[in-house]
Amino acid sequence: MDSFFCSDSTRELGEDVIGSATDYQTYILVECPLPWVTNAFNSKWVPRNLQILLEEVKQAKLPIRFLLIANDSTHKVEHTTLLIYQKQEGLSSGYIKHEFRVPHIEQVASVIKKWLWGKVPGYEIDSSISRDILICTHGSHDKCCARYGNPFYFYATDTIANLNLKNVRIWRSSHFGGHRFAPTAIDLPQGRYYGCLDEHSFQAFLTHTGDIQGLKKVYRGWGILHPALQVLERDLMLSQGWNWFNYKVAGKILEQSLDNNTILGELTFTTKSDSLYTYQAKLIKDNTKTITVKSSCNATQSSVFVKYTVADLCLVAENVLTFSK
Repeated sequence: MDSFFCSDSTRELGEDVIGSATDYQTYILVECPLPWVTNAFNSKWVPRNLQILLEEVKQAKLPIRFLLIANDSTHKVEHTTLLIYQKQEGLSSGYIKHEFRVPHIEQVASVIKKWLWGKVPGYEIDSSISRDILICTHGSHDKCCARYGNPFYFYATDTIANLNLKNVRIWRSSHFGGHRFAPTAIDLPQGRYYGCLDEHSFQAFLTHTGDIQGLKKVYRGWGILHPALQVLERDLMLSQGWNWFNYKVAGKILEQSLDNNTILGELTFTTKSDSLYTYQAKLIKDNTKTITVKSSCNATQSSVFVKYTVADLCLVAENVLTFSK
């Protein structure tokens, strides 16, 4: 049993990674030194008041994802970085970042509470960082994230340094889903998920250069969209090219069959030239791609992962936006 690695199994089966990004309203990222235990927020450096806040948020069923993050200087710095990423409403390019430099991790819970209550919590800073890329290295949660995530974290930090990208930070992260796609990453503030990454595909999405078709194998989807709509968004991205990453997008499900085998989806997007396009498509369950697989190294049984194919894609509206001055 110990020889089973979920990420190896996924690659052998050739599972399509699209549609596996999770849709959260808010990400709350707390810098915390390693080591992290299986349930990250039970780790020894996580204060009790933060654990209690997590329980309260969970019971209230708020669409918030808490993650621990760390980098090579975490154990040396005199403060704790707290990042809160909040989803933009309507036509969106992803999330809005709030960065806090908190004197001590014990104070993080009260800063988060104030922010959740709509108050100004203090400690917020203006940062020159425009991108935070999280790589799951949470090996105590799933051994694939240690086996593939750890070396990839080192590769990614070296790449940022070699390319002199001062506005990008690479973080180790606790588990955010999809171990079987290790090494897996979230690119914030956009909120796009990637998996089964290699050096070539990482450089492509990092710099938005090269053949965009290469993303087809590693793009898990955009976390601001419903998983079925992520398939439609990927198709449009591959046809539009790298410019797509500068567009604002909104998606909705118009209809779905009772068995969820057929979904009518719609994506609207604005281009740099202020043109507004709306596409609709049928998303049909693809039995040839739908897969039964163990979702993690520790899974005792297999799960079914439904995959969709885009059919009848059509442009239903095209407008030039005019803004009154």
